[in-house]
Amino acid sequence: MIKGIIKTLLTFFLVLILGIGYLSIFGIKTKKFNNQIKKSISEVNNKINFQLNDVNYLLNLKNLSINISTNNSKLSIEDRLIDIKNIKTSISIKSFIDNQFSIDNLQISTAEIEINDLLFFTRKVHNSPQLFIISTIIKDGSIEADVSINFDTKGKVKDDYQIKGSIKNARLDLLNQSTINDLNFLFNLNKNQYSLSKIKTSFNEIKLNSPLIEITKKKDLYLIDGIFLTKNQKLDSDDLNFISKGLINLQDIKEIEFSSNNKFSFEINKKFKINKLDIETALDLDKLIFSKKFIDLSAYLKNTKEEILFEKNKIQINYKKDKLKVKGTGSIFFTDKSEQITYEIIKNNDQFSFDTKFNIKDNSFQIVPLNYEKKEDVNSIIIINGDFKKGNLLKFKTISLEENKNKILINNLKLDNNFKVLDIEKANINYKNKNKILNKINLRKDNSNFIIEGDNLDLSKLIDNIMDSDDENSSIFENLNSRVDINIKKTYIDEINHLNNLSGYIILKNNKINNLILDADFPNDKNISLTVLTNDAKETTTSLITDYPKPLIKRYKFIKGFEEGNLNFKSIKKDGVSNSELIIDDFKVQEVSIFAKLLSLASLQGIADILTGEGIRFTDLEMRFSNKKGLTNIDEMYAIGPAVSILMDGYIESKKLVSLRGTLVPATTINRSIASIPFVGDLLIGDKVGEGVFGVSFKIKGPPEDLSTTVNPVKTLTPRFITRTLEKLKKN
Repeated sequence: MIKGIIKTLLTFFLVLILGIGYLSIFGIKTKKFNNQIKKSISEVNNKINFQLNDVNYLLNLKNLSINISTNNSKLSIEDRLIDIKNIKTSISIKSFIDNQFSIDNLQISTAEIEINDLLFFTRKVHNSPQLFIISTIIKDGSIEADVSINFDTKGKVKDDYQIKGSIKNARLDLLNQSTINDLNFLFNLNKNQYSLSKIKTSFNEIKLNSPLIEITKKKDLYLIDGIFLTKNQKLDSDDLNFISKGLINLQDIKEIEFSSNNKFSFEINKKFKINKLDIETALDLDKLIFSKKFIDLSAYLKNTKEEILFEKNKIQINYKKDKLKVKGTGSIFFTDKSEQITYEIIKNNDQFSFDTKFNIKDNSFQIVPLNYEKKEDVNSIIIINGDFKKGNLLKFKTISLEENKNKILINNLKLDNNFKVLDIEKANINYKNKNKILNKINLRKDNSNFIIEGDNLDLSKLIDNIMDSDDENSSIFENLNSRVDINIKKTYIDEINHLNNLSGYIILKNNKINNLILDADFPNDKNISLTVLTNDAKETTTSLITDYPKPLIKRYKFIKGFEEGNLNFKSIKKDGVSNSELIIDDFKVQEVSIFAKLLSLASLQGIADILTGEGIRFTDLEMRFSNKKGLTNIDEMYAIGPAVSILMDGYIESKKLVSLRGTLVPATTINRSIASIPFVGDLLIGDKVGEGVFGVSFKIKGPPEDLSTTVNPVKTLTPRFITRTLEKLKKN
């Protein structure tokens, strides 16, 4: 009997061992425990529903648990359905016997499902800020995932979950400002670390790819860092406007082609506020086309194109702590010929600094105010650096130009918002201008005053600009209040004539000349003196005196062959109105186009011949006139000479209209002789200076470029006997 019992026990244990071995190695498939599984899952969330097929049970002796798996099941919460490729979990035998929560791990491998469905399910099981952020951003796409969830003894999900998988064709909206389309990547998510790899997408129509992006949780912040790459990206103006979403004005950019390598990192809190943004970009700019109005250099470069082209630029971009640094080099096209440019731009909050170098060789280049011109195929290096604050002044620390022996250097030039000069510390100029005249001067600041000194200066272009301008407010300075001391050895007033030892000073108040005293000598030992004095009544008196007026008169192109003479000019200006007097003594002119035409119309060919020959001499010229806002009223002008005298008045509206009238009196010497005869002179001549018994009335009227001259033929008729008498008197 004992043997029987032992045999039975041995058989039982053998069967038990074999059964346990079979369950440990092969397991069994059944639906008998499906309800128990569903019950256990419902203890986690009673809204979760499983549709299970055959379940495979495998005994795990090591952990005293039963491993459970099933394939092709369906998981649903509310109205969301997820297709499951397989589900794996384990049930603790001890917990099962003790009637405790017996599932310690749940592994789910999904089929390709909608991302939003999975996020919905995951947040129902265990919500978190990370999942909330992701669900807010993701708008579309599919996912395949392997989810591993661990439970404690009370059925609560532990924090050591892990989700692996892939995303396909997702769409993300970032703060409703930017869009990510066609997003594909692999992911690995756990409690404090999200890893995204093999990313391919398009960001606001820009195609991007990334080997890795990592998101790390630290307290209430999420640290994000990664790499994005672009290759051979081409965008037009429409693409750029779509990308910017109106945040940045990109309308001046017509086209861009580029490749880039971008490293980035930043922090984002639960309120989606981004901090500590750090970007490092290596940009290969193959092409960038700007509208001309973005940088219009037509005043300096000839034959500029309507568009500006950057080509094959290598650019480094760094952004950190609100500081943006852009450094690049490459080719730039303002014309059909390229030049080299190197640049560095730094933005720190609202403060900008810049450092630019142009290497200009193939293009000609000019600076009109300086009468400077660089020829083609001559290398010129221009360096410009400074800083700028939005809504504040523009400061150029250095502006330099070097071209062979030509050098221009300006230090600490400050401009206001209207590009008016506020201040300048120093300027060194040493170059030959278009007139082949050497300009070699220095300007330096001494406290609030300035000193200009040097060997040579060509003022001809500046004088031309002043004479051609009607704008009293055309100064390049803004509210300048300073004294300027001047000492220049040789100063050119045109291409031929120059002054020696120009010296004196200018005092400016509110950007206007308050006082001025300048003296200089001509090479022929003749002198010129210019003074401007302003009294307490704000009345400004200007005086110009010279015994060599020829170079000054020469500037008036309609007067030729001016010789000799002494010039005295005086003007008093107050409240925008100037009253002036010009006196020139003992001179002659060879050609005055209007005068010659007047003599011809008056049938005074003999005098006209003298004018175009040796010239007509005048002993006196006086003109009194006033000026207000571009309108010059000539109260009286008369010129007296042995051959002819002229009396004239009228007005000149600058560059618009000339209206003059007067009398031309031939044989002035004879008329003066008649005037000296008692009673007869008073009767025939009168007492007005310059009038004579023989006169020609005339009018000159029209635009400056098309003047019309008429004479009154009645006053040209002179009795024959008077003519003879005058001829006799002239001989005597």
